[in-house]
This record gives sequence, structure tokens and C-alpha cells, in this order.
Amino acid sequence: MAADGVTRRNVLRGAAGLTVAAAARPALAQSEPNYGGWFDNVGNYDGTVDKREQDEVTIQVGAQGNGGPYAFGPPAVRVSPGTTVVWEWTGKGGSHNVVAESGDFESDLTGETGYTFDYTFEDAGVYKYACTPHKTMGMKGAIVVGDATGSASGESSAETAGEGGSEAEPNYDGWFDNVGNYDSTVDETGSDEVTITVGADGNGGPYAFDPPAVRVSPGTTVTWEWTGSGGSHNVVAENGAFESELVGDAGHTFEYTFEEGGVYKYACTPHKSMGMKGAVVVPEASGGDGTGDGEAASSGGPDVSPAAGAVGVSLLLAFLSPLGLAAFLRGRQSDQRVAATAPGDD
Repeated sequence: MAADGVTRRNVLRGAAGLTVAAAARPALAQSEPNYGGWFDNVGNYDGTVDKREQDEVTIQVGAQGNGGPYAFGPPAVRVSPGTTVVWEWTGKGGSHNVVAESGDFESDLTGETGYTFDYTFEDAGVYKYACTPHKTMGMKGAIVVGDATGSASGESSAETAGEGGSEAEPNYDGWFDNVGNYDSTVDETGSDEVTITVGADGNGGPYAFDPPAVRVSPGTTVTWEWTGSGGSHNVVAENGAFESELVGDAGHTFEYTFEEGGVYKYACTPHKSMGMKGAVVVPEASGGDGTGDGEAASSGGPDVSPAAGAVGVSLLLAFLSPLGLAAFLRGRQSDQRVAATAPGDD
């Protein structure tokens, strides 16, 4: 008899219960694409609206959102290849335009009520776009074509899924939610030295790092260079790894060499609440994705015995399904009765 009263029969019973329960559940909806933080400051974003199988889809320009008529409605839409998207102006909020980040399309800048602009999407991908005058306020949108799931703009489904495309956007845990000039992580891997501007335009004035998020290779030296605008700034890591002086001199520099993999978040102390924040992403030398908090990745976990693994599998199957749980408990009781009547070891 297997250790801890677990047998192959128990595992199969739990799996059977899980299969029955899973068959009774409806299929899951299309997963939400990875927009790479594109919608972090978009107030009216609440998921991607599925408009597949429609030949034409209309999006309002100047819809209510982001503190006024400064939104696209809806901001994120999934369509089938060959669909024509029509943007229609409400006439509210001044002049707006529709400009693709990838450069695939661009409308006129106008405030005319009823003005329309259309574009037909033939290739699968995630197409991010914005209103240029109100982008920092959150007037941004995205068209997802087909089954694309990645964060790139206008790339094929294979590329956005990671086959030959850029690395997935790190999980910054809301760090960039109020950072107006954050779009996505700039890939600078392979560069020996990378420069970031301190006091760049953003967040309502010269209160930004540019670019705010950078991915670099282990061993890269990052140099922060002051513009002299916006008063005194500093560069302070959240985990204490580095800290510069608080100065306002144009041309002042501070540098730090990143040897260990991780995500290093930092900010300007006087202007942090305004959104003057940044991050340096360092992939693990062993091939990790650099999504930690500035600490090296763990080399592994505790050893697990086969018996303990079997218990874990059984319990997982059981608790995921009421039928599986009942089958698991019946199996346990049966094996315990057999164990009670079996002769002892000599």
C-alpha cells in the first residue's frame, strides 16, 4: 500500500470527479491581452469589449472619461481581421485625433461634431493609439485583431505571443499608475551604458524620468543626467540599492551598475507623489525574466517526495471539484479500513 494511505485509485477517482465538474462548466472567454501598462491611467478602461464577427465597429472620440470628455468609448475593442473601425467625434473636449503608436494610421486633429475617421484592420495584432493632445490625461485606446494576446502594436499573433518578439512587460504592481509619460519598457539590452534624463517633461511639468522604464543587461551602467528644470531632483531606489544627491544643476550625473537580476523601482523623493518614478529591469543571467523586486531569483524550491506529490495532486483535484472531493474522501476511508485489518509487519 502507498505511503500516507494514497493509492493510484484515489487519484483516478479525484480526476474523474474533476472531469465531470469541468464538463458541466461553460468555456472560458477570450483572455485579456497584455497591454504592457498602456491602460494604467485610463479611467474608463474596464476590459476589452468583444466585437468580433461585426463588419464595422464604431468608437466615440471625446467620450466621458479621465475627468471630462477625454476618452475613447469603448477604449479597448477586439475585432475580427477585415473589420472596419469607425471613430466618430462627439464635438466635446476640444480638438482630438486618433494616432496609432505603430504609425499605421492617423486622423486629422479636429473638434467637429460628427466627424469620422475609419481604418480597416487586416492583420492580427494589438494596435495601441491615442489622442495626441490628451494622451497624458489617459485618452488612449487599443484595437485587438483576431486572437492576439501580446503587448506589441500591430505585430502578428506569433510575435505578440513571444515567438521572436520582445519580452513580456514586467508586473510593476501599479508603480506606474500615476506616471503620465510611462508607455512601456524600453529595451536597451545589449548596451554597455544607458542614459536616463532627470527632469524631463511629464506629469504636468519637468517632473519625469525619460524613459521611465528601461530593460538592460546584467553589468550595464545606467547614467541619470539632470536637465536643470523643475528644481532639485534625486534618484532613490525603493530597495535602498542606490541613492543620488538632491540637486538641480543642469548636467549633473549619477550612475549605477546593475549586476543582479530584478526590477529596481526608484523615484525622485520631492516629486514622487506627482508621478516622477522609474524602473530598471535586469533579466536574470540564467535566463529569468527580471520580474522580481531587485533581488536575485531563487535557485529552486524544497524537495518533494513522490508520496507527498501524490497527496498534493489528489487534494488539488478534490478541492477543485465537489464530486472529486467526495470521491477522494471515500477512497481514503476505504484504504484506512484495509490498513486496519491488514497483518502487521514482522
